[in-house]
Amino acid sequence: MNLARFPRRRYTEGATPMERLSRLSGLVGGPEIWIKRDDLLGFFPGGNKTRKLEFLMADALSKGADAVVTCGAVQSNHCRLTLAAAKKEGLECHLVITEQVPGSYSPHASGNNFLFQLMGVDSVTVVPGTSDPSAETSKVADRLRAAGKTPYVIPVGGSTPVGSLGYVACAEEILSQAFDKGLAFDRIFTTSGSAGTHAGLAVGLWANRADIPLTGINIGAPNAVQVPAVQKLAADTARLLGIGEPFPAGSIDCRDGYIGQGYSLPSEAMLKAVVLLARTESVLLDPVYTGKAFAGMLDLIQKGFCRKGEKVLFVHTGGFPALFHYQKYFDSELFQK
Repeated sequence: MNLARFPRRRYTEGATPMERLSRLSGLVGGPEIWIKRDDLLGFFPGGNKTRKLEFLMADALSKGADAVVTCGAVQSNHCRLTLAAAKKEGLECHLVITEQVPGSYSPHASGNNFLFQLMGVDSVTVVPGTSDPSAETSKVADRLRAAGKTPYVIPVGGSTPVGSLGYVACAEEILSQAFDKGLAFDRIFTTSGSAGTHAGLAVGLWANRADIPLTGINIGAPNAVQVPAVQKLAADTARLLGIGEPFPAGSIDCRDGYIGQGYSLPSEAMLKAVVLLARTESVLLDPVYTGKAFAGMLDLIQKGFCRKGEKVLFVHTGGFPALFHYQKYFDSELFQK
């Protein structure tokens, strides 16, 4: 597997840290928990989309693009990072924002919405949450073409085979760091959303014959939807890489009991997990992705999913600017617990 065959822009200098969560591990009393700090990727405050964008932006530039179009929910980390990469490359950036809750988008809100304005987004098109993201981004791209532009469309989350290469590379980075530290992980946990991170890690671990189980915590869709989506993207990514054998069917593990009332809607377990990690390890989780995924991992640990003494790794996919938008949910009673 030779990733150097694919064009890549580098937005992060070196590998992201891999840290042992000593105090938290002691409190949990089960496995030894480590964290991969992809919240510290380039375009601070970083996040997993930065890895995907290294390959996606290189692809856009190779095709002569002068603008990028992408889509995400209100407070989208993906949109914020795509905008950052576009500005770095001197490209226009046009965002389509889907409102899961009608009227929830405001250009004057804090968090990522503020950063959209600070970095000079070229346009924001707000559509209902029931809209088809692909159709809506195509409409914007068509308008740009009519104006003489050459747009490059990036799907939600950057989750294409090209984008997933970023997490194939991350899997190799994890294995290299683990070797250097003398670590043998028994399991890796990741957020499973638009599927690019989960699929890329799955392909990278499989192609390197790492034999480390990978568990995705769903943050938006039930297993009936999520597992086939991750499986298909993993298979497509493996084909893009030219691996001689197909990605094995039935190898994707997702857990769907931690979504709460729905995507981006706060849950009590998420709020508690965010506070717990901040107070034990000074690491910030976000309320939409890593907060729910980390809460799911902790619940699985408490239910005996991981044995005492095992070493597990949580891939922190970033996104903390949205915390400031969700501040109202962290009431004083929660802080006193």
